[in-house]
Amino acid sequence: MEFDNLFRDDAPGATQQIPRFDSGLPPAAPQQGYGQQPYGRRQHAPYGEHADAYDEGPEPRRRSSKLALGAAVVVGCAVIGLGAGALMSGGDTDDRTGNAGAAVSAAASAPETAPSAGPSPSEKPVDPAEKQAGELDKLLADSGASRASVISSVEKIKQCKDLDRAAADLKAAAAQRRELVTRLKAIEIDKLPDHAALGTSLTEAWQASATADDHYAAWAVQVKKPKYCKDGEAQRTKHTAQASRSSGEATAAKQKAARLWNGIAETYGLTKRQPTQL
Repeated sequence: MEFDNLFRDDAPGATQQIPRFDSGLPPAAPQQGYGQQPYGRRQHAPYGEHADAYDEGPEPRRRSSKLALGAAVVVGCAVIGLGAGALMSGGDTDDRTGNAGAAVSAAASAPETAPSAGPSPSEKPVDPAEKQAGELDKLLADSGASRASVISSVEKIKQCKDLDRAAADLKAAAAQRRELVTRLKAIEIDKLPDHAALGTSLTEAWQASATADDHYAAWAVQVKKPKYCKDGEAQRTKHTAQASRSSGEATAAKQKAARLWNGIAETYGLTKRQPTQL
């Protein structure tokens, strides 16, 4: 630049610098031209001189004031927010407290409900097999109801007496045996020991007995004719033979059924039965 020559000693036409006198004060900074950077090291002003130009005290104080004011505003907002939250949460707490109190009051005033049903420690659990044995015991108790009627009817036929009544009673007995078979199918005995053999034996016994009753009833009808009743004694016929055969089959089946049943009856304290009682 063209101004650089002004500060060079070896430049033509350079002006000799004026000697400096020590006044005891630091030398003043050389004046600078507009837009020109200082030449050499920057000279600091003495303490106290131009202090306001380098004193940065006021600016930090202004920043501190602004920061303090901003902090105060933030704290105030936080306090207001906390207060509003406390009011709202207080209302919710009151509501919850009120609801909880109402629930407790309702629970206290509600009638006491019985505890859920369940087997108490002192109660013995129900054995399914025992229940089935009880149902079968009731059925067997009815199985011998017609036995006396059948025996009485057969005796009347042998003596040629009251034949119509004997035939009717025998037909009723046959119907009762078949009803036992139907009732047996309606109950469950699958939990009982040897239930398949027991069910089969009872079914065969009652069906065979019903067949025998039917043949005895037919024999009674035959004996009403004079040729089948001589000197007060009924003559044996084909129906008599068939009735005897079916009765024998029923007896064998009843013996097997009685043996199976009596083992069950002993286990559960039920009534034991003889084959003739079935």
